[in-house]
Amino acid sequence: MSNIIRWEPAREMMTLREAMDRLFDDAFTRPLSLTGSNWSVPAVDMYQTDNEVVVKAALPGIKADEVQINVTGEVLTLKGETRQGNETKEQAYHIREQRWGTFQRSLVLPTEVIADKAKADFENGILTITLPKAEEVKPKTINIKTK
Repeated sequence: MSNIIRWEPAREMMTLREAMDRLFDDAFTRPLSLTGSNWSVPAVDMYQTDNEVVVKAALPGIKADEVQINVTGEVLTLKGETRQGNETKEQAYHIREQRWGTFQRSLVLPTEVIADKAKADFENGILTITLPKAEEVKPKTINIKTK
């Protein structure tokens, strides 16, 4: 025999005060997590042309020699570290969204590439990696002969 419990919507509803308390508690006591949100570090755009795969990564405040790029099979990995600037105890932050520390981002490439012929350029905080496609995956044109 099962017990029937009467549902009371008023009991299930959270008061505005409870909701605000929970919001502030979450915002100020929990560390910011990037895994459960839409944010990724670094932000990346990836596209392909007929002959290459291009990856652009936004890395503001990072020097080119602080970034490591690896291609293993079909996975491109970016690693690096952002360093925190000088901080004094007298600062009272109102908003603090800049992140620092180590980062790693791995991306599955959409096609086979020739990693040995890849090029990387770094300008104005944007890292551009150009990876030539492997010959066997490049589109081929077949000419039709007429008789």
